Amino acid sequence: MLTFYNELHAQHRGRHEFFRGELKPCFEKPERVDSVLAELGRRGLGRIVTPQGVPLMSLERIHTPRYLHFLRHAWADWLALDPANADKDAFPAVWPVRSLRSDIEPDNFCAKLGLYSMDSGTPLTAGTWTAAKTGADCAVNAAHALRLGERGAFVLSRPPGHHAGADFYGGYCFLNNAALAAQHMLDDGARRVAILDLDYHHGNGTQSIFYHRNDVLFISIHADPRYEYPFYLGHADEKGVGAGQGCNLNLPLPAGSSAASWFSALETACIRLGSFAPDALVVSLGVDTFAGDPLSRFALQSADYLRIGERLAYLNLPTAFIFEGGYAVKELGTNVVNVLEGYETAL
Repeated sequence: MLTFYNELHAQHRGRHEFFRGELKPCFEKPERVDSVLAELGRRGLGRIVTPQGVPLMSLERIHTPRYLHFLRHAWADWLALDPANADKDAFPAVWPVRSLRSDIEPDNFCAKLGLYSMDSGTPLTAGTWTAAKTGADCAVNAAHALRLGERGAFVLSRPPGHHAGADFYGGYCFLNNAALAAQHMLDDGARRVAILDLDYHHGNGTQSIFYHRNDVLFISIHADPRYEYPFYLGHADEKGVGAGQGCNLNLPLPAGSSAASWFSALETACIRLGSFAPDALVVSLGVDTFAGDPLSRFALQSADYLRIGERLAYLNLPTAFIFEGGYAVKELGTNVVNVLEGYETAL
């Protein structure tokens, strides 16, 4: 397993977030990656390398130029409002919902925050752009490694990405690494690519990016959005539109779902993957499905993650694993690396 590691991930370090009406320490913190990196080193599971930088135009294959311009300049614009903002994270306070317009970018920076975000739980910090861009570099490098013959590659980076859309951030995510990896594979010669999202939360950003397309199959196993974030996307009746009809499969599960129920959904996903016959697979690897996760109500145990890796290996596809959610820091490294080891040792 070749791992692309974002050495700059800790430059994005939120002070706090708004969670269920309260100001709390961030669940998404640098220690998450540190836990996985330590476990990779302990097990010696392949080489760990840093990525080569990719041009901004590679990101524009997924994200709009206007949104990327906003992210690149956001911290400087925040400081321009008041130099004292250097000691504060930036959060939105207004959003252009329903009948309000989003086609015109306001001059007011606080209004821009709302234009480009979906929640108040995702702090924008001094190092957000650097960390997110280097994570995107990792994703594109991992995709290219598969096209050069690697069987599996792992993107170890934060902030995560699957909630980020073409022109918005949220759910701790700013750039959609899974989407960038899939698009690079297509640009590099693949005919079809599948994305399998295993995070506890639905990958709304990834779905929205590919919803009208038939060259990418998106499948997500996640908590029912009627009671879990992102709430407004991820229902079973969302199957794609236009050319993308039938290329979107959501498998929402109720709170308290057992490991048996979860693995039944995984088997449904694998059967659909087989019929799609992709050239490569991208896995949004969130392990917040773990029973001990503070943000989850699923019941997977650490040993179950070995089984996940083994099942994915039998799809016999070049696979890029993209690190997403998982907030039980103590067990996080074990759970993530179990998936990778299961994949590596199954065949």
